[in-house]
Amino acid sequence: MRDLVAVFTESPLRARLGLFGLLAVLLAAPAFVTDRYLLSVLILVLYFAFVGQAWNVMMGFAGQLSLGHALYVGLGAYTSAALYQHFAVSPWLGLFAAVAACVAAASVVGWLAFRFGISGTYFALLTIAFAEFTRIAFDHIDWVGGSGGFFLKVVQQDQADLWNLRGGPVMFYYLALALATGAFVLSAWLLRSRLGYYFRAIRDNEQAARAAGVDAFRVKMIAVQISAALTALAGVFFAFYYNNLFPAEVFNMGRSIEIILAPIIGGVGTLFGPVLGAAVLTLLSESLNGMLASFGWEIPGIKQVLYGAALGLSIMFMPHGMWPGIARRFGFTRGH
Repeated sequence: MRDLVAVFTESPLRARLGLFGLLAVLLAAPAFVTDRYLLSVLILVLYFAFVGQAWNVMMGFAGQLSLGHALYVGLGAYTSAALYQHFAVSPWLGLFAAVAACVAAASVVGWLAFRFGISGTYFALLTIAFAEFTRIAFDHIDWVGGSGGFFLKVVQQDQADLWNLRGGPVMFYYLALALATGAFVLSAWLLRSRLGYYFRAIRDNEQAARAAGVDAFRVKMIAVQISAALTALAGVFFAFYYNNLFPAEVFNMGRSIEIILAPIIGGVGTLFGPVLGAAVLTLLSESLNGMLASFGWEIPGIKQVLYGAALGLSIMFMPHGMWPGIARRFGFTRGH
């Protein structure tokens, strides 16, 4: 056992690859052995790991705080769902329109902020404002149901229709696993690319990065656009998994908070942080709900209280998140 630990601690790269491989094997198996409820919980874990990774590119890597990321979930969801419902466009084709819409919206937000020197708290407020403005707008667009909601047709069938994303939880589990894995790999590549070094240079000291010749405006715009594009994919998944969309829910500020909690508690700017945070928060929430249900209790807002308590404890005892401490314990000195 000591030899195995030594192999993992003496080579951080080998350890990270080994850990990733072990996770991949464990995550590939549940669809064959779990019931539908547990599978739905794992889907939520993977979904929040994915959107957490998407937000992490913007905040954790480039240092741009967005508190309105539900904007991109909602735009991606509504764009792909409307194309499917009204024009029978497959979500695999609709996702290109969804990504384009979210990248365009992110470009507007980024251009307004970075061109006029809006940063920090004011940039975060700008992202909230755009999300709220879009929510109000979609409340009054009858073409997508307005405030009454937009509902996708659900066709009962024996086999999954992957082309139209019509199927059961097993299909969506593997889709969520593919999304989470893809976001992880992309984030790992970004961290080691020249662009990733530019991101972190701007995050740590933008003035110094500018002095070193980094085009801060362009690099920040790229970070915002990559993050929005990834979050658009989460929106497409959300629309076809839940089959109903309400502006008050999809664009809600609470949705944005749910997106950012996993990477904050797991470790902002790390690779495994969003995954760890998503697993901890989702499992805690579902365990609490199950315990309350066993006593016949229903407490409105208990999930938000739990999330707030988890965030408070994380800030007090693990200000850099859970993963950096684990990484140091096992010799992953860079904490990724």
